[in-house]
Amino acid sequence: MRVGLLTGGGDCPGLNAVIRAVVHRTIKAYGGSVIGFRHGWRGLLQSEVEELDLKKVSGILPRGGTILGTSRTNPYKEPEGEARIRLELKGRGVDALIVVGGEDTLGVAAKLHEAGVALVGVPKTIDNDVNGTDYTFGFDTALSIATEAIDRLHTTAESHDRVMVVEVMGRHAGWIALEAGVAGGADMILIPEYPVSVDEVCGVVRRRHDRGKNFSIIVVAEGARLSDDGAPVQVQSERKDAFGHVRLGGIGATLAERIEERTGYESRYSVLGHIQRGGTPTAFDRFLASRFGVAAVDLANRGGFGRMVALRGASIVDAPLREALGSLKTVNEESYNLARVFFS
Repeated sequence: MRVGLLTGGGDCPGLNAVIRAVVHRTIKAYGGSVIGFRHGWRGLLQSEVEELDLKKVSGILPRGGTILGTSRTNPYKEPEGEARIRLELKGRGVDALIVVGGEDTLGVAAKLHEAGVALVGVPKTIDNDVNGTDYTFGFDTALSIATEAIDRLHTTAESHDRVMVVEVMGRHAGWIALEAGVAGGADMILIPEYPVSVDEVCGVVRRRHDRGKNFSIIVVAEGARLSDDGAPVQVQSERKDAFGHVRLGGIGATLAERIEERTGYESRYSVLGHIQRGGTPTAFDRFLASRFGVAAVDLANRGGFGRMVALRGASIVDAPLREALGSLKTVNEESYNLARVFFS
């Protein structure tokens, strides 16, 4: 069996663990070979390839990012993209393609499968918003980084009697903000799914001051909205990527400014940004990614094309690619109500 492999979309801690697992499983269990396409779908379109063997993947397990590189290329926005991909796979003798990515990358994979391409998917995103799987690798690392940052900001906020607004990733789903906020002892958490007003936030800050707590930590997802004035998410750039996404960022600065204006308390903001994506993956993410990689090869070997590996409870299962598409796994009311318990 000759396996093709690509990583698409945003980089994510644990991608190298998947690559390593795919290579080990293919070679050791099936006597096959693995070819990597660089920079996601772009590599298939432009024939950017490299052979992957045991030596090539030695030592990559603890590394962040992806040794194959990635991009947000959408082959269906490229001239004859689908036909070029089919031709490239045939010319390289690929029996099965393993596609590692989030909703956009897996959406392309689903279209290609319907067009007759033999492939399986591996879900990936630090936002943990892909349907069909309980967790995606990368989320635990991002969560750990955000929680550590909140812990560090506590001390400086308390030392200076400041309100600290921490902006974390989360375009449409607030899982990072929610779980890091609860774990880090945030006094309020703002996420895209449940808009709140600036007055509500200021009320939390004032109540803390009334109790003698002269500092506050507010965690906000980059895609959060403010309900009182219908303020939209902050857009850094109107320029869209190949999947139609604008670049977000700035809600933390806006919120800090409004808190200071309305309360008179000194307020600062910190944007974690791409720090959440980088660096060494946690043990949880390395293990989950390794399990996904092995399961993806096994799924391809038994002809389970058009499906993806997934975590359900403690077990690795497989599910139709379409389960990951169409809607995102967002924060439910029960989870947000849990966080509300700790709002000051």
